Amino acid sequence: MKSPPDHFDSRKLALQGLLGEPLLPASWRSRPRSFVALMALYESNHRRLGALAGELRSIDGLHQSSVQGDVELELRVTERSPYTTMLQLTYVFSDDGSVPNAPDMEVRVYHDARLAEAHSWADTHEHPLLRGWRQHAGLDLDQRWARNMMLNKWLEYCLERGHGFRRLRASP
Repeated sequence: MKSPPDHFDSRKLALQGLLGEPLLPASWRSRPRSFVALMALYESNHRRLGALAGELRSIDGLHQSSVQGDVELELRVTERSPYTTMLQLTYVFSDDGSVPNAPDMEVRVYHDARLAEAHSWADTHEHPLLRGWRQHAGLDLDQRWARNMMLNKWLEYCLERGHGFRRLRASP
């Protein structure tokens, strides 16, 4: 019996270990860019955010992650209710604020449903790719897709780079 290439096995195992799941299969009823597929994307966002930040239901305060060769990543809890938590997730490009943080996303975590939705992101972007995604998202569903695909890819990148949050201080 012929085994698959090594790079396939190691990637699959790394993703399973990292996310605690095989790649999320979308429902057979879902179509690309449909509402059902969007909910599967929210679920993937939740799993990746949990791998990055730990227990999302109890996270509080300000957290930072620094890895060699990458920009400092910051997560701040901005709002909490019994069933949801609002987070701000961004890169910090300068300590003095001379360079705007980006992508400066607000993420709403739905604890009972185990979903994480990119709720909003910065109104303007310096990076042409981010600007392009924002300009092409006209309808509400398209905007949700653009924000959440960006969040999903960004979380994947942060995990691959080795980011993980440590708490700096509690919320006031």
